[in-house]
Parts: sequence; structure tokens; C-alpha cells
Amino acid sequence: MVDFLAENNLCGQTILRIVSRGNAIIAELLRLSEFVPSVYRLRDKAEQQKYGDIIFDFSYFKGPEYYEVKLESKPELQDLDEEFRENHIEILTRFYLAFESVHKYIFDLNRFLDDLNEGVYIQQTLEAVLLNEDGKQLLCEALYLYGVMLLVIDYKIEGEVRERMLVSYYRYSAARSSSDSNLDDICKLVRSTGYSPVAGAKKPANYPESYFQRVPISRTFISMVVGRLRSDDIYNQVSAYPLPEHRSIAFATQAAMLYVILYFEPSILHTQQAKMREIVDKYFPDNWVISIYMGIIVNLIEAWEPYKAARTALNYTLEQPNIREQAIRYGTSVDRLRRQVQQFLKEGFLREEYVLDHIPKLLNCLRDCNVTIRWLMLHTAESVYDPNNKRLRQIKDQIFIDSKYNSKTLFQLLLDSAQFEFVLKEMFKQMLSEKQAKWESYQKEGSERMTELAEVFSGVKPLTRVEKNENLQAWFREISKQISSLNYEDSTAAGRKTVQLIQALEEVQEFHQLESNLQICQFLADTRKFLHQMIRTINIKEEVLITMQIIGDLSYAWQLIDSYTTIMQEEIRVSPFMVTKLKATFLKLASALDLPLMRINQANSPDLLSVSQYYSGELVAYVRKVLQIIPESMFTSLAKIIKLQTHNIMEVPTRLDKDKLKDYAQLGSRYEVARLTHAISIFTEGILMMKTTLVGIIKASEDYWSCVCVLIEDLGELMPKLKEMAATMDGFYRSFEYIQDYVSIYGLKIWQEEVSRIINYNVEQECNNFLRTKILDWQSMYQSTHIPIPKFQPVDESVTFIGRLCSEILRITDPKVTCYIDQINTWYDMKTHQEVTNKQLFSEIQNSLGTFGLNGLDRLLCFMIVKELQIFLNMLHRNVLRDKAVMDTIKPFQMNVNPVKGIVANSSKLYSAAVTKTQKVWSSYQDSILKVGQMQILRQQIANELSYSCKFDSKHLAATLENLNQSLLADVEAHYQDPTLPYPKDGNTLLYEITAYMEAAGIHNPLSKLPKVQYVKNQGMVCKKSTDPTDWPPLVVGLVTLLKQFHSRYTEQFLALIGQFIRSTVEQCTTSQKIPEMPADAVAALMFLENYIYYAKLSRKVVEAHVPSFIFDEFRTIL
Repeated sequence: MVDFLAENNLCGQTILRIVSRGNAIIAELLRLSEFVPSVYRLRDKAEQQKYGDIIFDFSYFKGPEYYEVKLESKPELQDLDEEFRENHIEILTRFYLAFESVHKYIFDLNRFLDDLNEGVYIQQTLEAVLLNEDGKQLLCEALYLYGVMLLVIDYKIEGEVRERMLVSYYRYSAARSSSDSNLDDICKLVRSTGYSPVAGAKKPANYPESYFQRVPISRTFISMVVGRLRSDDIYNQVSAYPLPEHRSIAFATQAAMLYVILYFEPSILHTQQAKMREIVDKYFPDNWVISIYMGIIVNLIEAWEPYKAARTALNYTLEQPNIREQAIRYGTSVDRLRRQVQQFLKEGFLREEYVLDHIPKLLNCLRDCNVTIRWLMLHTAESVYDPNNKRLRQIKDQIFIDSKYNSKTLFQLLLDSAQFEFVLKEMFKQMLSEKQAKWESYQKEGSERMTELAEVFSGVKPLTRVEKNENLQAWFREISKQISSLNYEDSTAAGRKTVQLIQALEEVQEFHQLESNLQICQFLADTRKFLHQMIRTINIKEEVLITMQIIGDLSYAWQLIDSYTTIMQEEIRVSPFMVTKLKATFLKLASALDLPLMRINQANSPDLLSVSQYYSGELVAYVRKVLQIIPESMFTSLAKIIKLQTHNIMEVPTRLDKDKLKDYAQLGSRYEVARLTHAISIFTEGILMMKTTLVGIIKASEDYWSCVCVLIEDLGELMPKLKEMAATMDGFYRSFEYIQDYVSIYGLKIWQEEVSRIINYNVEQECNNFLRTKILDWQSMYQSTHIPIPKFQPVDESVTFIGRLCSEILRITDPKVTCYIDQINTWYDMKTHQEVTNKQLFSEIQNSLGTFGLNGLDRLLCFMIVKELQIFLNMLHRNVLRDKAVMDTIKPFQMNVNPVKGIVANSSKLYSAAVTKTQKVWSSYQDSILKVGQMQILRQQIANELSYSCKFDSKHLAATLENLNQSLLADVEAHYQDPTLPYPKDGNTLLYEITAYMEAAGIHNPLSKLPKVQYVKNQGMVCKKSTDPTDWPPLVVGLVTLLKQFHSRYTEQFLALIGQFIRSTVEQCTTSQKIPEMPADAVAALMFLENYIYYAKLSRKVVEAHVPSFIFDEFRTIL
């Protein structure tokens, strides 16, 4: 018969692909369960008030029109709904596809069963497939995996959350308009069951059997699968567990499958006592806590409580004497097995000869260890005993007392047995790889010894007192031929023949009185030894490794192992060398990956990579969690070193008076630093043993974070706080530099990477305030599930510390209360004329937050400027373009000033009338433009600081960037003059990438992206009224920025209008006054133009086109 899993067997391949997909679906469900958007839980009142009107459960389907009309009636709700859709549609689609794949899975399984019954697969029927070994395994697994999917969905993703996500997906996607959409069926399958994973929550009636029956499955199929699981050893596990007391462990996988599948046939659980008694006697005579899939643990006492037949049958197992017997048996085994394993693990004990001679003994020890660990870990797990259930509490207490359970002792046994298993496996793998070469080597040695003995008895080869004996010569020659003729491939015949040859060699020594010659005896003994080695070597079989793999299974502890994390960490803290044993334990835990990956691999499914990545990622994350104690302990010591280096140890000057040498020696502090450094280097050995990089840098992140939080707590005195923080940061930096050689890591590289990651993440989260489509944590390139950046509760409208820092800088440089003097880059208070801050502020930010902090601040200011410009444009539309009164003023004014090259007649009256009629719009415009200007001036200061530090710290980089920038600009300009010359294509990212470098190095001009004031000689441009304060530079810079957002013709038109105003005002002045004096308004306008061309980097010729040069010359005499 054709192999059931052969590629040309359509029936086998179909069911194999279904089962493979089932394992992949479960991995995807587990992966997604960690990314459920928290907003769908609607936990607090704030979320309910904000999102309650746009997030609905299945009640939405009863009257969707009502909910949609309610939404459409409120524009703010529509806006929120649209923003919510943009932010969550990606993850909602992912959840929907996962739920859809579960529905498609059971649909495909039902179709396969129908095809099987209708004879689509030639010579294959349900009965025939269940008779085949692979066939019955796959059919049982197919139904079992469907049950596991449903349980995982309910355990990991709450019912209400599922409903809300599906309704959101329905509303936001185009699926409802698709004719082939099976959204209705999916909603019916995954709707809320009423189950709550919270401890102590009441289980819903008929749960989970009613949930399992939402999609009908063939009763015959279920019945036959249950029958097979009851009667057969479908995985042939009993051979790996020959002892009768281990039978329930041998059937553990099958028992888990039967537990899940029985929910598809609940009548057995309820009423069929004989069947349940048979099931319990076979699978659960000595255990009642089982692992159903990848460490999901179930306590049968609680799970089977609602089912009469199941409860009655299990009560025999739960009789007090039986519980006591099992607890005592396993409890007393722990110390005995530990002693035995430690004996095996002694250096030099497990030699090759010993292992080969004692394979059964070693396997029995390994088997007993794993069985004991499994029973105690499962039956003492806190998570499976509900503290509110009196009976469960009593059983748990009885187990703890009778077994004298000690978690540390059990964990030590797990460590030792994992190490023992690892050593044995490695030895067997090596022996298997060398098996044939060694066997042939022993064969050659034995044959040569016999040939040499034959030559001795020929009388030719001299050997003391050995007479010629032709019979023995011929006999030894024949033995040599026999040894050479042994065939490695036919191991059974070779083994039998080798035993006969050993007996023959013993007999020849005895009957021919050869004992008297020691040399001949030695030759014979050596040959017998080689023949014994050949027997040992031929008995090295792969079956031993397979058996070790089966009995070493630790998949049941995939989640349970986490409860031992604190013990592991404590052991590592005491002795870093413990990491070697932990390595073996982690490798043992990694064997759990075989369970979900085996079928995926057999089916050659493309899901293999994603599923293995998920489970491997989970294991790596757990290893990180455990090993984090190493860097945590290191950083505890490092924190002390930082404190000593920052506050105690003085920098030794280059020149030093000898009488001060003692003061600078500071022997006590330096000894303490040396002691702490040694402690750190000890932990390094633990890291190097794992042959891994430093994975627990989170501790550094947290220390850095606590330092940064100075800004969150109190920004009252910014400069002192920044100075204090800069000192602490410098201490961190120097300490990382100090220890990197001791711990063999790139300390400063790690420091740079982590600091940049933290700052960039916080900038990204702060910028989310200005984005419609937010960057969520799971989408962020800076946030990590393994080394998460902690989030703090906001104390004001800023989300992060970078937002608070930015808000504080904007507050102290507010153009309404401060005056910015550009020549000295300083802000002064308008009332007191005291200095508020200067460019030193940005140097301190550079010292404390580094280049990343300044760059992040610049980026945040960019977002704020964009928002302010949007506000300005909205005001323009609302207050000007849509306001009839304002437009009625502007249109006649526009007609009066045209053409702009001319001079306006009666200008003072015309301009003052226009200003008076549009008075209401100027204050809001002014506020917006001032804010933009203020932020642009701050960006200029940041660019100056970045440029200075780049040129100082890395002059070659600065020079390279400047040259590259100029070269690129020259090429672009050349292309526009001659289009045949090259230009970067759309797909070329060079310009985009170089921009990031330029901004980080400060090689950019933020400015390349009218109120009532007067000119005062010693102060520049100031307000006419002290009650209406306005700072001049932010106003000019704000207008420059605003006009830069539009086509250059608007700037040209604006300058022409200003020029016309100056010409008209001067003209009117000269005609009305005998001794003309330049009007204050004209001086202010000319000063504005001077400042405008300065900040906009424009040529004087641009404004001289609108204002005659003699007016500027006259203006200069006033200055």
C-alpha cells in the first residue's frame, strides 16, 4: 500500500496540510493575543466616555442605522471615528483574518470528511484512514487542534473584546460589500461565550460544549476518533515508558487530546459512566492536572465538576489514600534522584565505555527524573488551584505536606537532569557520528592481531619460546579472515558472529595451554577487547536518542516555568556559573517547539518560518527575562561606581604638587571601585558562558529614565536641573566606558543605541499628538517587547518628558513677555529687563540629552509649527475669506492700491481705515505668527548648537556633509538649467537620507523651509504700548516661515505692497511738511524689510525693486 504521507497520496497530503495549518493558526492567535488594543476593553470611565459612541458590541447588528445616524449627527464623533479607523484598521484586519482562518479550518475539515465519505479519495474511507498509523494520528489531531483554537480564543481574547473588534472591522472595512464575505459565520463562531479568564469567575452553563457545537461536525467522525483515543496507543509511546507506573505519562499527549475532543461529545462526560471510568483508569489513575497545548494547564477536578459521569469516575483517583500515595512516591524520589544524577555528572564518570554498558540504567534514571518533575510541577502549580474552592485548597495542601514539596529542590533536580540529559545526548550524537569509523578501526586492529599471531606460530617471526604450530597458524589466519569478513551493514549477523569469535578465542587459550606465554595471552586479550568494542559500537542506535527526546519533553512547562524565574535569578546572583546548567534547561525547553512544528515541517508549509520565529521569540524573551539578573546585578554595582566617580573621586590634574598627592590618591574610594569592578567581571563570565550578547540593557534604560524624570518632576528651575542631569549622565557615560573592557562588551555603543532609542521613542510618542494616524507601540521601530521603554502617566498635556521640556522652553521664551536680541542670542524679560535665558540653554540640553535630544526637540518643534500654520490657515478661511464684512473691506482696498507700482493717494486715511475695519482678525493672526516665529528662532539656536558640536567633535564628518550637500545642490541646479544632466530618480533615497544627517549635524537653515510697533534706537523694534507687548524677531521670522509655505509670487506681492506703503507714506509726508521727517510707520516698515531680508537670506536688490535706494539711504541716517 502507498505510504499515507507520500506526496502522491492526495488524501494524506490534504489532511496533513489541514493539521499543519491548524498549528500555524494557534501560533498566530497566541501572537495576536499580546497585541489586543487596550481601548477595546473600555476599562475606565475616560475611555468609555471618549470611545463609547464609536465602539460597539454585537448589539450594533440589531439596528446599525440607529448607531450610524447618531454618529453622523455629531461632526466631532465622525472625526474621532475616522481617526480611530486610520489607527486601528491594520491590527483589526489581522485579527479578522485570524478568526476567518479558524472558520476556514473547520470548513475545510468538514469538506475533507465529506469527500472521504463520498469516495473522492480512491480506496480511502474514514475507517481505512483510522486503521493507518499516520492517518489516525492526523484525524485525531485535526479535531483536537480545532478545539484548542476555540479554547485559545476564549482564554486569551475576551468575548466582549472580540465582538467589539469584529463590529469595528465590519464598519471600517469593505468586507460587508463583498458578496463572498463570510463575516456572519465568523461572528457566530467567535461571539462571546460569557467565559471570563479571571480567577474565581463563574463558568457559564454548558461551557465549552455549546461553544464547540457552533459549527456542526460529523457525529460518526467524533465517535470514531474518541474510540481510537480510548483504545489505541496512537503515538506508540509505551515503548519509551516500559514501566507500568509510567503508563499515564506515556499517554499524556493522548490524554490531552481526549480531554479536548470529549467536549465535542459531551454525552460521554455527562452520562456514560462505564466509558468515563475506562478513560480515567487508563489516562488519569494517578494525575488530574494536564497540559493541553504548549503549557496551557487544566485541572480536571474543576473542569469536570459540571459533568456527572466524569466527576464520578475521577473521584476514584482523588481518594485521599491515592493522593497521599502519589505525593509520597514522587516527593521521596526527588532527593534520591538528585544524588544519583549528581553522581553521574561527576567529572570523568560518564565515559564512553560506561555509557555503552549501562544504557538501560541511564535511561531509567532519566525517565524517573522527568516523570517526577512533571508530576510535581503540574500538581503543585498555584495557577490551577482556585483559592476560593475549598476542595481544591485541601488537595493542594495535602500534596504539599505529603510530598514535602520544596520548589528550590525540585528546580535543582530539573537543572541537574537537564544537564545530565544534555551531556548524554551530546555523547550519543558524537558516538553515532563516529560509529562506523570506530567499528572499522576495531575490526582492522583485531584482524591484524590475529594475523600477527598466525605469523608467530609459523616459526618465521621470532617470539620467545614459541614453537612452530601449523594448525594454530592456520586457525589464527582463519579467525583473522572471519574478523575481516564481518559486515557493518548487517549489524545483527555481525553481532552474533562477533560473540562466537570471542568464545572461540577464550577456548583456544584454555585448550591449547597458551596461558603460559604472556605475550600471546595479551594478544588474545586485546583482540577480545576489540571484538567487545565492536559489539558495543554496533549497539549504538538512534532509537536511544529518540527515546531520550520523548522522555525529556518539557512542553507542559512552557508557561509554568515562569513561576521558577525568581529561583533561577537568585541562583545566578549567588553563582554566575549556574548559567551553564540553565543553558541545558533552556535547550530542554526548546524541545517543546517540536510539537507544533513537526506537522508544519512534514507538509513543507511556508508557515514554518513564522511559527518557529514566534515560539523561538517567546523562548528568547523568557531567557532574556531570566538572564536579566546578570546585567541587573552588574548595574547595581555600576550605580555605586557612578556615584563614587561622580561625587567622591576627583579628577587627577596633569600637574600635581607632591604634598597634594595623598589628597588625590583617595585609596578607600579607589579600592571600593576596584572591588565593584571585580564583582562585575565575575558576572561577565556568566554572560560569556551563554555565548550571547548583553540582553538586559533595560536596567540601563531604567536608570537613564529615572535620571531623565528629573524633567518630569519639576521644571521650575530649568538650567540647574539640566546641569544636575548632565553631571549624572556624564557619570553614566564614564562608567560605561570604564567597565566595557572588564565585561567584554561595547559599552559606549550600547549606551548610544539605548539613549537614542529612548529619546526617539519619546519624541515619536509626543509627535503623535499632532498626527491623525498615530504610531502605536507595536508599530514603533524604537519600542521593543524584549526591552520595553517604560511609559509614565502624563502630568499635563505633554505625553513625555521631551514634551514637557519643549513646553517649558516655549514658556520661558514667550514673545509676549520676553524680548529676543538676535546679535547676542539672548532673551530678556520685557518688564524687568533681566536676562531670562541664552544660547547656553541649548548647550546644557546637548550635555544632558545629547545630539539625539536636541534633534528630537527640533523635530517636535517642526510638528508644532505645522500645527500652528494649520490653525492660521483655518483662521484665514473662517475670519477673512468667509466673513462678508471683512471681504467687503478688502476688495475696495485692493482696488485702491492697484497697481502696486504706483503711489496711493491719501494713504494715511486709506491704510488706517482698512486697519480699523479689520481690527478683530489681527490679534489672533499675530498670536499664531509669533508662535511660529518663536519656534523657528529656537530651531535656529538648536541648529547652531548642533553645527558647533559637530564641527568641534567630528570636523571631518561636518566637512564631508557640507561638501556633499553643496555637490548635490550644484548637480540639482545644473539639471534644472540643462535637463539632459542627471537627477536623482524617484526611488533614490539619497536626498532623504542625507537630510537626516544634515539635521543631526545642524547643517540646515530652519527658515528655508503686521502689528503696531515702532523703532527705538537703543532697543530696536518695540511696541508702542507696554500693555500690548510683542517681540519683533519672532514676528518677522513667523512671517518669513508663513510666506515660505506658498509660491514665491506671494512673497513678491507681499514685498511690493510693503514697498508701496513706504513710498506712499513718505510721499504724503514730503507734501504736507515744510521740513519733512521720515514717519515712524515708514521707519518701522523699512526696519521690517531689513529684518525680513536678513532672516530670509534674500538680496537687497529684491526690496530695492519696490523701495527706492535713496529712501533706504535716508533710513540709514536715522539708524
